[in-house]
Amino acid sequence: MTGKTRSWWGWGNVEDAVSGRERAELTRRTAQLLPGADLTVHEAPAITSFGVGASRVKAPASLAPIVSADVRDRLAHSHGQAFRDVVRALLGHLPHVPDLVVRPASEAQVVQVLDWCHDADIAVVPFGGGSSVVGGVEPRVGERYAGVVSLDMTSMDRVLEVDTTSRAALVQAGALGPQLQEQLRPRGYTLRFFPQSFEFSTLGGWLATRAGGHFATQLTHVDDLTESLRVVTPSGVVQSWRLPGSGAGPSPDRMFLGSEGALGVITQAWVRLQDRPRWRAGVSVGFADPDAGVRAVRALSQSGLNPANCRLLDPMEALINAGSPTVLLVLGFESADHPVHAAMERALELCRDHGGAPAEPPRYTDSTQSTGRGARGGAADTWRSSFVRMPYQRDALAAQGMIVETFETACTWDRFDALRAAVDEAARDAMRQVGAEGVVTCRFTHVYPDGPAPYFGVYAAGRWGRTVEQWDEIKQAVSGALMAHGATITHHHAVGRDHRPWYDQQRPDLFAAALRAGKKVLDPAGILNPGVVIDPLPAS
Repeated sequence: MTGKTRSWWGWGNVEDAVSGRERAELTRRTAQLLPGADLTVHEAPAITSFGVGASRVKAPASLAPIVSADVRDRLAHSHGQAFRDVVRALLGHLPHVPDLVVRPASEAQVVQVLDWCHDADIAVVPFGGGSSVVGGVEPRVGERYAGVVSLDMTSMDRVLEVDTTSRAALVQAGALGPQLQEQLRPRGYTLRFFPQSFEFSTLGGWLATRAGGHFATQLTHVDDLTESLRVVTPSGVVQSWRLPGSGAGPSPDRMFLGSEGALGVITQAWVRLQDRPRWRAGVSVGFADPDAGVRAVRALSQSGLNPANCRLLDPMEALINAGSPTVLLVLGFESADHPVHAAMERALELCRDHGGAPAEPPRYTDSTQSTGRGARGGAADTWRSSFVRMPYQRDALAAQGMIVETFETACTWDRFDALRAAVDEAARDAMRQVGAEGVVTCRFTHVYPDGPAPYFGVYAAGRWGRTVEQWDEIKQAVSGALMAHGATITHHHAVGRDHRPWYDQQRPDLFAAALRAGKKVLDPAGILNPGVVIDPLPAS
């Protein structure tokens, strides 16, 4: 779509990778933060060095036009975009490679693919945009299958219908974020859903993983924007009714939202649209200490003001990504209906009640006017730019032996202080145990009246060739701390294969049994994304 080349091993486009002055500056800052780090640059190996074997399966002739056995294509579909995925690719260790990549262009072809795979005992791993950071698209399915197919949905990328009366759209599941946005733009609409992976993830992927998006409060998950789903399963097609709300029993949409392709393949959805925002306001607010910032954000989340942006950065997070070693709140409002001055002024009053001080006056914009200051600026603008570049910079640092990874969760406000202390202690202790000197950061990505969604980051000097194992130890320790304090294993990154051990602890046993039985009905042969969310029942 952009004329650029997608990286087969790392994040995004080859042309947008960190290089030149940006890499030099990134290396300088990292060396300043961690003086003992060995920041030697390691390049990605040649594709031919992986020794990828021939496909174990052959698709029917009728599917040949949509099937790829190209080695580069198969390698690109063998992993997601987590730190451990990137490092394993750099080390030339991608042991689980799909036999074929299949790109259906219609729902009829999806049905045909599932029928073939069901009859031939071939596992099917829906791929979407491939931006999973929890092993959700990795074809790590065990030995019982005759082969593995990666089902790339990105050829099904159209907005099929727009209902202007109800303000909703029928969209194919393979539409990438920018494609969806551009098709809605001429009508003045937007889904207003911008995860960090927006450019490289699909609507179907958002739905299948219950992704979190642009808004820090209210409409935080794609669930809130879903009107109805159409899902293809090996047992048939499930189509829910379009309704603004319903009390008619358990929701069929809720069954498939977050199922990660283990119950069916989402082919299209009716989604709720919004008018494109006209008025915006933005400001950065500093606090003397993290606790004061937390209290202010809790007050904001319980005020009913519903800011679009309400992201609290601790001093280390602010230093690394905004260049300001202070507790920083990035606060913003937007509306398509009315100016947002009053909401911003009231929000600032709440911040001042807790010792907050704006770094500069709020910035207001009206998109119908060509003049006026932008709604972003200063530290907030610096952080936003850094946010967009974070995955590319993560890849660059991963190639220099750094451990750069995140884990996100959610908890109630009464548990946050203890959770933050426990996570920090667990991460630091694990870093000491694995010999990785580093720092732990924290920011809020989303906040609710009853609790925040903390997003922790680890920046540590690892040992090249061992950074995956080092990270796995840190992840193990931190995930245990989350479970011990009643926090979710994931707020918006999904379960995949990497979070399964802790999701199995979080999920009630009877619910697991019911879910497993439901999978048996929808996917009798257990071919759909085995290993994510729920294991299939043994074949009868």
